Amino acid sequence: MVHDGTTFTNDIEVIANMHQVDLSTLDLNLLKLFEALVRERSVTQAGLRLGLSQPAASRALARLRTMLGDRLVVRGKLGLELTPRGEALAGPVAKLLDDARGIISPAIFDPASATGRISIAAHDHLSLMVLAGLMARFERHAPALSLHIAQPVGDNVRLIEQGGADLALGIFKALPGSFHRRGLYADSLVCVTRSGHPCLADGLSLERYMGLRHIAVTISGVGESAVDVALSALGLTRQVALRVPHFLAAAMLVADSDMILTLPGRLARLLAQRLPLALLDLPLQVAPLSPAMIWHERFHRDPAHAWVRQQLVDVVAALNTVA
Repeated sequence: MVHDGTTFTNDIEVIANMHQVDLSTLDLNLLKLFEALVRERSVTQAGLRLGLSQPAASRALARLRTMLGDRLVVRGKLGLELTPRGEALAGPVAKLLDDARGIISPAIFDPASATGRISIAAHDHLSLMVLAGLMARFERHAPALSLHIAQPVGDNVRLIEQGGADLALGIFKALPGSFHRRGLYADSLVCVTRSGHPCLADGLSLERYMGLRHIAVTISGVGESAVDVALSALGLTRQVALRVPHFLAAAMLVADSDMILTLPGRLARLLAQRLPLALLDLPLQVAPLSPAMIWHERFHRDPAHAWVRQQLVDVVAALNTVA
């Protein structure tokens, strides 16, 4: 990434102005701790990420709180939670540190000697599709580089914006202007039942589809699925007997029942190689699916990031040859 010294200075001033901080006292190492806390939501884990003991990380957090005049993180049910000011600082701090790394990082990237961790936010559907191929490429070309699948949060746009992950995979609508997107492949929905299901002999009409009990995968819990939207346009409502948040769990459950599941076709074919499942055409017109990967502008010209993006493109291209 090409870095503008004026922009870098402006980022420091933004952080300083959010509390009257003397720039001469601004310690980037403390900001690195804050960045790690945003990602890990644990003082201990944030310290480990930076090579600090738990007591040393706690002392650094105390200094950071004093410097910025806010607690920044507080204990919550699921670990540390950001205060409102911590939320406001997360983005500027992530950008400031990324710019600082870009200033001193080499202009080339050598996968063979690269170390560190790449974080990708993806739900289990897309993880199942690409992880095997991506890990094989890491093992072959970048053996010291590790991969972390971040806990998905909604559509993951905010996670990428705040630096909680390097890349996100999913289906995205409108994106902020600071984001980049690259489509991965086109897909369509199919129906999945257990092998030997009675509907296999008679075929699957829309009437038969509506008469079955359904398992539905609810990723975000917000809004209706594409299937339910299409059925609603016809004045129909299916009987959803079970809702689960994971595609793999849904497939395993349908393999042991007479329920039916509607899945992306590529995933369904992959799962049918490992589970006793049968595939049928969906008797309903639903728009094709278009999974994509997204990333923030601050990483767009980073050579390491570009290398990882290319590996994903190559993995998907290999999938396309056997789809």
